[in-house]
Amino acid sequence: MFSSGAVVPLRELLLVLFVSAVVTFLATGGIRVLAIGFGAVAVPRERDVHVKPIPRMGGVGIYLGFAAAVLFAHQLPALRRGFDYGPPNIPITVLVAATLIVLVGIVDDRWGLDALTKFAGQVTAAGVMAAMGLSWYSIYNPFSNTTVFLDALQGGLITVAVTVTLVNAMNFVDGLDGLAAGLGLICAAAIFVFAVGLMNEQGGSVDTYPPALLAAAMAGACLGFLPHNFQPARIFMGDSGSMLIGLVLAAVSTSASGRIPLQGFGPRDIVGLLSPLLLVGAVMFIPVLDLVLAIVRRVRAGVSFSTPDKMHLHHRLLQIGHSHRRVVLLIYLWVGVLAFGAVGTSLMDRRLVVLLVAGGLVFALVVTAVPGFRRGERAEDGKSHG
Repeated sequence: MFSSGAVVPLRELLLVLFVSAVVTFLATGGIRVLAIGFGAVAVPRERDVHVKPIPRMGGVGIYLGFAAAVLFAHQLPALRRGFDYGPPNIPITVLVAATLIVLVGIVDDRWGLDALTKFAGQVTAAGVMAAMGLSWYSIYNPFSNTTVFLDALQGGLITVAVTVTLVNAMNFVDGLDGLAAGLGLICAAAIFVFAVGLMNEQGGSVDTYPPALLAAAMAGACLGFLPHNFQPARIFMGDSGSMLIGLVLAAVSTSASGRIPLQGFGPRDIVGLLSPLLLVGAVMFIPVLDLVLAIVRRVRAGVSFSTPDKMHLHHRLLQIGHSHRRVVLLIYLWVGVLAFGAVGTSLMDRRLVVLLVAGGLVFALVVTAVPGFRRGERAEDGKSHG
């Protein structure tokens, strides 16, 4: 994966990940105490899986770890060029947008926001990010092998649409202990691996620094939060966390796919440059599919698309007989296979990647269906004994 002579500050990036994980882990314990005193507590409702009140607002701990890692990276000479080559200053731009979305999340975690107000907050955070300069400016059309250049308005609209979609996908999937944090970790880690590979291929091009740095910081933050959140959870990340993860993943994809120039590369290289967005799409396929199905289901039922129910993917896996932890691990497995499929071609032969992904999907399908088969067998046994 790495060629000789390439400038890849891998040690510094791993140090950023480590700082993010440690700060998040330490900060989240204090945030738990503050959340209880602040009244940000999730009281069990009919559609919830947990059975006792649990503090939320854990996203503040994720934010503190992420912000500390980004600011720490600015102090490292090997990574500072990722801040200085703008405009825009991408890491600081993402930090400003992240602060806005976390503030919206804190208000929702404590007092609750209606769907329209929360959506307005998401659009505002994404719009600020685009207005500060982190925006799509070109899209490659693989069918005509041409690049479409966008004006500021078009790029801003696409940026807001991508960001709000990922924010809500992470928000919708945050229904089981450790699920959203684990998916955030898998996605950020996969993008980090790809970004480092891209950095190596381009000889340490400054354009590749922000996505690698931001992905490392988010992967570390999710990793540091998981010990507090894995079943049985001691704190929930709340909307302050799930929306933050979605925004940062969208920003990483935009900073990698939407800003690296596409001119002068062959078709294979262009596909590689677009891979961060494809990777996010692959990793987020399950939560986004869950989001789309939920909207369709609720519209057909004649209720608002934001009306909660117990028909999400994780609810259905629980209903067919999987345990809480097993449901989380199963979704990790599905997303992990898709993530490997998206990033694997930068690591090894494509034919081997296709073979491994196919095997992984078959294994995941069998493991997912096992409780259903068992329940069907038990039903048949009951009929025969009757």
